[in-house]
Amino acid sequence: MPDLAVTHAALLAEAEARLAGASIAEPGREALRIWADLRGTKPGAAFLEREQPVAPGEQRAYLRAVARRAAGEPLAYVTGWAGFRRLELKADRRALIPRPETEGLVEGLLARAATGRVADVGTGSGCIALSLATEGRYDTVVAVDRSADALALARVNRDLVGTAVGLVRGDLTSALATGSLDVLVSNPPYLTDAEHAALDPSVAQWEPAAALASGPGGLDATARLLDDGRRVLVAGGWIALEVDANRARAVGALARRLGWTDVEIGVDLFGRERYLFARRSERP
Repeated sequence: MPDLAVTHAALLAEAEARLAGASIAEPGREALRIWADLRGTKPGAAFLEREQPVAPGEQRAYLRAVARRAAGEPLAYVTGWAGFRRLELKADRRALIPRPETEGLVEGLLARAATGRVADVGTGSGCIALSLATEGRYDTVVAVDRSADALALARVNRDLVGTAVGLVRGDLTSALATGSLDVLVSNPPYLTDAEHAALDPSVAQWEPAAALASGPGGLDATARLLDDGRRVLVAGGWIALEVDANRARAVGALARRLGWTDVEIGVDLFGRERYLFARRSERP
């Protein structure tokens, strides 16, 4: 039996009902977002085509995507796209989904150090490195990750954006030469193992654990960055880290003990202490 003709309006209504039944917040907005992202159009285009029929193949593909979202898969992974600052980037399970809080890390760094040689450590999708490359005036931008899969996704996004960013596989700063940078930036894993275990399933079951958890105290990666960051930065160079709001003051105290100067704790768009900015002293 041939597929029945279904209009855009009827298909979106069905999708909204399925998402609402799965307790998805704002099911109408998400139904529209999935439709637009899968087709590579703007959400408003669906309203202009409300009475037009949808081809059977498109209908089936769309409802499969809606079913994935209803089953709990993050929206960015379902559509394959995530917005970050001025960029629209590819997103999938190879890397953490870019978040609005991390946009503030980029904003704070650009206000302090928008030139020189910069490395984004633990780049994931490449969102930080690509934003710095397109918005800053850096001589060199390098994106580092220990995951070959994450670097492959970062490469896709680099080619999509069309900017020059070097890709380096390495564990945190281990692959970076001594005194090779003016700026070091990272959104490292910063949850405790217990906090990761208690995350909502929409995060814990889908996004890579290695990008979220960092030991019993949540500070393993952060401490290593503050320690070895002194080696890879020139004197006066900046480090910028995203941190857990509950441990921001502790990270600031650790930075001071290690000899970092001009230590500042910045707040995110929700007013939570989220970022550490500091400069390397004359002594490494």
